[in-house]
Amino acid sequence: MIKSIFHVNINVKNFERSLEFYKMLGFKVALDLGDGPNRGNDQGLNIPNSRARAALLTLSDDPRATRLDLIEWKQPPTEGSPYPHLYHTGVARIALFTKNVDEEYARLKANGVEMVSEPVTIRFANNAGAKFFCFKDPDGTFLELIEPFNG
Repeated sequence: MIKSIFHVNINVKNFERSLEFYKMLGFKVALDLGDGPNRGNDQGLNIPNSRARAALLTLSDDPRATRLDLIEWKQPPTEGSPYPHLYHTGVARIALFTKNVDEEYARLKANGVEMVSEPVTIRFANNAGAKFFCFKDPDGTFLELIEPFNG
């Protein structure tokens, strides 16, 4: 029986740069997986002779909190380009619940983060809604900060 999402994997081209970016967002290292070979990855991910630098990141101390699995593949090296837009097939973006979305927008923009949009308010039929904006990490992965509301 599936109970929850354990982690979302983000492949990066420069681990240290991306780690600093995600720390700036408020993530902390829950488990540093180190740098080196991992036979479990070779078999479980079907990446023979792999070597990677990785860490599991979280936003809280809750042991059930969803984690980000940040990985820079050293062998074979991380390759490819991020999706060019938000309407492609597959995972499009990672949405992170936030409070004070306008303050977060100003903080990230002041830190030079590449923005996709300014904060936008959307409303649903029951008068609930959310305020959100999208931006990119250093490798171009789409992220979203969202502040839901009711009424």
